[in-house]
Amino acid sequence: MSIALTELVEITPENYDVEFDIRYASYNNFTEKPVYSAAKCFLHVEAAVKLRKAIKLASKLGYRIKIFDAFRPSEAQYKLWEHTPDANFLAPPDKGSPHSRGVAIDLTLIDSDGNELDMGTDFDAFTELSHHANTKIPAAAQQNRFILLGIMTASGWDNYMNEWWHYQLFNSREYKIYTDLDAKTGMM
Repeated sequence: MSIALTELVEITPENYDVEFDIRYASYNNFTEKPVYSAAKCFLHVEAAVKLRKAIKLASKLGYRIKIFDAFRPSEAQYKLWEHTPDANFLAPPDKGSPHSRGVAIDLTLIDSDGNELDMGTDFDAFTELSHHANTKIPAAAQQNRFILLGIMTASGWDNYMNEWWHYQLFNSREYKIYTDLDAKTGMM
């Protein structure tokens, strides 16, 4: 489904063969309250193409993708920053997050039974243990992170070294920032 006046497309489990756990639409996030009013997922059309490639590569290895977050309206970025103003894990809203441009995605891999692979920390664990190359997590979790990293980079995504779950397009700053009102997503 295209969104009027934007280049964002809706990602659904039916159209992309992914699982959802849109954390900011629930209490299960670091703010401990919903930030979004609806558990929806959108990406810029260019990012959606790369997501399809990642889904295909993951499938060849026997995995599926679970999405925690993708497009994040700029209003939501302000709310997250107000709660936890930490530039190591959140983009300052005045600079604009790749999420607010629709070109970033937070995700993990799940096995054929729908179980998340052990990545050493939970999503949005704002600690050094979340860094991609952290070797203080179990070897199996390190291996799982490298599998995810391989799938995503082979699909054309750039990673953020402080968060094993975060991937974005390489030229993310070149894309427009959207509010929920601009994008007409109905997320806020």
